[in-house]
Amino acid sequence: MNAATTNPKWQTLLAFAIIYFVWGSTFLAIRVGVREVPPFLLAAMRFAAAGLVLYGWMWIKGARGPTVRQWLSVFLLALLIFVGDYGLLFWAEQRVPSGLAAVMLATIPAFMALSEIILLRTQRLTVNLSLALLTGIGGVAVLVSRSLNLGGAPIDHAGAVALIAGAINWSVASALSRKLPLPSSKGMSSGTQMLAGGALLALAAALRGEFHGFHPTAVSAGAWLALLYLIVAGSIVGFTAYVWLLHHESPTRVGTYAYVNPVIAVLLGYFAGGEPLGARTIVGSLCVLASVAMITTMNKPAVVVPVEDAG
Repeated sequence: MNAATTNPKWQTLLAFAIIYFVWGSTFLAIRVGVREVPPFLLAAMRFAAAGLVLYGWMWIKGARGPTVRQWLSVFLLALLIFVGDYGLLFWAEQRVPSGLAAVMLATIPAFMALSEIILLRTQRLTVNLSLALLTGIGGVAVLVSRSLNLGGAPIDHAGAVALIAGAINWSVASALSRKLPLPSSKGMSSGTQMLAGGALLALAAALRGEFHGFHPTAVSAGAWLALLYLIVAGSIVGFTAYVWLLHHESPTRVGTYAYVNPVIAVLLGYFAGGEPLGARTIVGSLCVLASVAMITTMNKPAVVVPVEDAG
């Protein structure tokens, strides 16, 4: 019997609603938070708190903690994911609208495909994949170009570069995670990565001088609520729903969040955040989302080198 048929339909719908709408809304919450809290410090608080809760929960359930070798892998992945992706995302949202930040990060599947071709060698560059990649690149070009007469200002170039760098770091980390030794429990693995990420983000915040002049009492209730939402809904609840879905639905269906989240983020940014929604945003976003849809739904060629899932 299929695992999905043994669970009430409402549980599946609720889990999908969480990874669609909650994860899509976190981009606006980040935008609210970084208006008052330095970006790397805000990210550090989010992931340190979420990681501590998740790690503690998995420890109580009896999950085995990482070995010394696994901790080295955890810190490497945390550096790429939490500093090199989330840290750059939080920083970029000081300069880029939240909806467009989500669209730029939607290029992650494209860079993951390139990682599979270059690093893992589990996929070959085909005509269809090339077309999908070019469509995504075209969408990014529309969003950042100053020469196209589509109305609306192009994305801040420094913010765009940071977001693309973040997408590349995430894709490299995803490829490496299949080769590096990690805890067998996905919950423990994610909890330790969040903890390590929180520590590295705090170090980055200190090196950037973000602690100087930061006064928690001067931060508004709205910014603290945004942080609380990111910790509880975005990290703890969202991760739980995602892992549950991975065990009860096909990876293809679960992976649809990659092109639903940007749509939610753009709409929330427009209706709740007062962000612009012009022809440039619509055309660029559609190109990027079309690229994501093509990449995530196409059949992969036969695997050249078998890679064991580390975890």
